[in-house]
Amino acid sequence: MTNSETAHSRRGDDDEASIVRRIVAGDRSAFELLMRRHNRRLYRLARAILRNDTEAEDALQEAYLSAYRSIGQFRGDAALSTWLSRLVLNECLGRRRRAARRQNVIPISGSNSEPEMHAMPARDADLPDEILGRAQMRALLERRLDELPESFRVAFVLREVEEMTVEETAECLGVPEATVRSRHFRARSLLREALAHEMDLAEREVYEFGGANCDRVIARVMARLG
Repeated sequence: MTNSETAHSRRGDDDEASIVRRIVAGDRSAFELLMRRHNRRLYRLARAILRNDTEAEDALQEAYLSAYRSIGQFRGDAALSTWLSRLVLNECLGRRRRAARRQNVIPISGSNSEPEMHAMPARDADLPDEILGRAQMRALLERRLDELPESFRVAFVLREVEEMTVEETAECLGVPEATVRSRHFRARSLLREALAHEMDLAEREVYEFGGANCDRVIARVMARLG
């Protein structure tokens, strides 16, 4: 690490320590700052585990409340982001366990285990093709991500989406760095296979012509033939 990188790291540590001190002293604006800084990463982590937007938001809120109540116990042994990530992980896994117990006691009839899809805008035609295309690709990628085993999915989100290092991801998840590399590699492989399959299916339907289109042309030809 260079001198400038070391200085930047120290400033970051000092800034975190200052925010923690302010929160402990009752400064809620400091806690709002903390949430804004970490919201996206922590939400994505929760979403990767729970596979449901609403559940992920609820878990994130509960984790933040837990963080606020226990911030005085933060000693700086790990990065603040890592400490928060572990709180989110604990909350999400706790929700999973509680849901499993409820389903074992009272089976939920008509439940659907498929991940929720993001609703597309009501008027797709009003959107530029590029924006619509990205939205459709994102929905496809999210669907395929949701189908991965949880350990692979979480590793992929932290490494690829949040661009955390192997070391940071290992510290966050409490697993060896070799495990992070293995899970990340496997997740990428499975995603490539799934997306390649989607592409194969799409290629077979390029310039598809059937159904009403087919009937219309035949009807017109037959009409002209008399």
